[in-house]
Amino acid sequence: MPAARTVLLTGAAGGLGTLMRGLLPAYGYELRLLDIAPVEGAPDAIVADLADRDALRDAVRGVDAIIHLAGISLEAPFEKILRANIEGTYHLYEAAREEGVRRIVFASSNHAVGFTPRPRAGDPLIPVDTPRRPDTFYGLSKSFGEDLAQLYWDRHGLETVSVRIGSCYPEPTTVRMLSVWMSPEDCARLFHAALTAEGVGHTVVHGSSANTRLWWDLSSARALGYEPQDDSEEYAAKLTADQGELDDANPDHAHLGGHFCTNPPRWPH
Repeated sequence: MPAARTVLLTGAAGGLGTLMRGLLPAYGYELRLLDIAPVEGAPDAIVADLADRDALRDAVRGVDAIIHLAGISLEAPFEKILRANIEGTYHLYEAAREEGVRRIVFASSNHAVGFTPRPRAGDPLIPVDTPRRPDTFYGLSKSFGEDLAQLYWDRHGLETVSVRIGSCYPEPTTVRMLSVWMSPEDCARLFHAALTAEGVGHTVVHGSSANTRLWWDLSSARALGYEPQDDSEEYAAKLTADQGELDDANPDHAHLGGHFCTNPPRWPH
């Protein structure tokens, strides 16, 4: 599709949304911001809940595409996940369909496949078509979002790139993150590729940098034109000195989802 220029960014006040607010305009995008909370430094941002369907229709009207980051990003009681992540994503897709928006970039997560065993040395990279094995209600909601995206492509022709984000922070903070980390700059590169590639239908991609310790296959992301530039290995010496290498006997290290599989962090922080 032609390069999208006006993009609705949901979850604009969150950690990842804040990073993307600073990076995406350099690619030529005009961002329309939406969050349930006020967005610092953006008095024109739309403050609305994903349950407010009229507000969502107003928010998506006239945009070229949507980057959907809003929702609960850790584990929470199912009822809260249902409202924010499952029903909220459905409401957004309905608003996009009703207003004729043609593409969504959906922030899925590694936790949609969190119970996938992590690769050991010599194992092949995890393919993007690995069976979904969510590690939490949060991961389950991301599996739902991927299926919803497929339905809206098949039924309504609304395109989506579902990005299974690993960990997007300015730098990795754990040894596990050395394998799934995506620098903010690479995240912006991937979102730009997802917004501008032709004929994506519904495409699922793994979202990380080109890490030396990479666990999963980035080929479907590269097929969109994504060219990651960063590698977590520059942080490895300090992290492994402080935390040690991953331990095969540690249940927290057994699966792609890490400690989400054993003792997931709870929302809110």
